[in-house]
Amino acid sequence: MATGRSPVGQVTRGTTGTNRLRRVDRWIARHPSLRRAADPLVIDLGYGASAVTALELHARLARTRPDVEVVGLEIEPARVARAKEQLALVRAGGSSFAADARVSFALGGFEVPTPGARRPAVIRAMNVLRQYREDEVADAWSRMCGRLAPGGLLVEGTCDEIGRIVTWVAVGADAAPQTLTISLRLAGLQHPSIAAERLPKALIHRNVPGERVHALLAALDDEWLRAASVAPFGPVHRWQTALGALQAAGWPLQARSRWRLGEVTLPWDAVAPAQ
Repeated sequence: MATGRSPVGQVTRGTTGTNRLRRVDRWIARHPSLRRAADPLVIDLGYGASAVTALELHARLARTRPDVEVVGLEIEPARVARAKEQLALVRAGGSSFAADARVSFALGGFEVPTPGARRPAVIRAMNVLRQYREDEVADAWSRMCGRLAPGGLLVEGTCDEIGRIVTWVAVGADAAPQTLTISLRLAGLQHPSIAAERLPKALIHRNVPGERVHALLAALDDEWLRAASVAPFGPVHRWQTALGALQAAGWPLQARSRWRLGEVTLPWDAVAPAQ
């Protein structure tokens, strides 16, 4: 899988935490790009200082696609070496992960090198673009999406350190963004607009008046406040009530069945930056 070229990208902070990406992993597990893939190869791009996120990703996706294969890519050689050491421990039965998990690690960045030049069904790139400029996002998306299989999906976003606030953009193989998803831990939630601090790079600087994403978060906060009357029935009921009101007001919310998980998904054009 070596390309003989330097990986494309910048070294991230490498922050890694157990279960940090559980929300996005479970969303990917149900997505048609994985479920219908002829070759269920998934890339964990920029997995960080530990192998754990790639191993967790495999474990979660294998429930949907037992034949899934996960390749973790990092541009920092020391991180790749450490991940391989951790994988050796897994292979020896020294962890809770399956010893025969189809997981491997290699050096790579936005050029997304893969075994045998295979085209991945899904690329997950979480917390990778935070340090980039907004005007660099489209090029990064294009590079990664150029490696996807037809019908493949790039999932790019950001989360907090313990995975209670997560947002991501689903980007198609044509490098066109399709949807934005916000996923929050509802227990103890004060206001949904807390997601603003973890928006993907393409949107994080757009949370200002006149931008669609700002209008979304403001409307979501308003409906969350109005739904306080049903708070005694629990935060899930309050969230579903708020989203129902938001949808009734004309916001094109999708995936109603996942609202109970603290998720809300909208088509990209509902939140896309103003030109």
